[in-house]
Amino acid sequence: MISLKRNGKLELVEATGLRTRQSSIYKPNQNEDFKISRGKFSDFLTCPRCFYLDRVKGIVSPDMPGWTLNETTDLLLKKEFDECREKQIPHRIFKENNLEHVVPFLHPDMDKWRNSLHHGLKIKYNNIILTGGVDDIWQDTNSKELIVVDYKSQASTKPVETESYLASEYHKGYKIQMDFYAFLLKEMEFKVSNTSYFLVCNADRNAEGFNGKMNFSETLIPYECKTDWIPEELRGMLNTLNSETIPEGNISCMNCAYARQRSKFDN
Repeated sequence: MISLKRNGKLELVEATGLRTRQSSIYKPNQNEDFKISRGKFSDFLTCPRCFYLDRVKGIVSPDMPGWTLNETTDLLLKKEFDECREKQIPHRIFKENNLEHVVPFLHPDMDKWRNSLHHGLKIKYNNIILTGGVDDIWQDTNSKELIVVDYKSQASTKPVETESYLASEYHKGYKIQMDFYAFLLKEMEFKVSNTSYFLVCNADRNAEGFNGKMNFSETLIPYECKTDWIPEELRGMLNTLNSETIPEGNISCMNCAYARQRSKFDN
């Protein structure tokens, strides 16, 4: 997909390919605080070269359009869970999965924690502010542990099953995402359950027709969070940011491959 640069009024403007806000560009060995989101941390894990060119050199990767249907599913789910949160009662899906002892976590900062753009969960690692907007947090009323939750929307003809869902190579990033949120909450000194959940909403592609609505099945997929690997990767990320040398890229990175091939035709 070819993207065109537009301003706030949706008018076409020149695309420079460079960041304009200096606060979005890291200067190696700077002392000032610098924000790194969960998505940018994932970028580092995926391709250190692209991450460095973005965060240090200020080269902007082409944007992808938002998935408005997925966003709508998330919004409607949050409305359901917020109603239960206010009353501190189990959601219907808890009852269906023998989780009557679980309720949506009630906290004054919940809306901030879910706002990935302006707030999110937040901790400080050296001069790096790590942030991540979580979909939801539940609480075990017996152990008082917090449970990290992520909503996922899809449309697959295959049934949603725990083993195959988590084993999918395409869902590896989902597990990294969950680990990262659990890590942030632990660093914020909350008691966090090792078991998190993906709430997977799967659209029925075998329906006889659309008829103005789309039917979804709902499946809770438990996932055992692992956070012990994150500190080492954070040290690697910080070393990369503080380096004056552009790191090697991932040989499977399609952005890097495109840049190499494109450069052959540029004078």
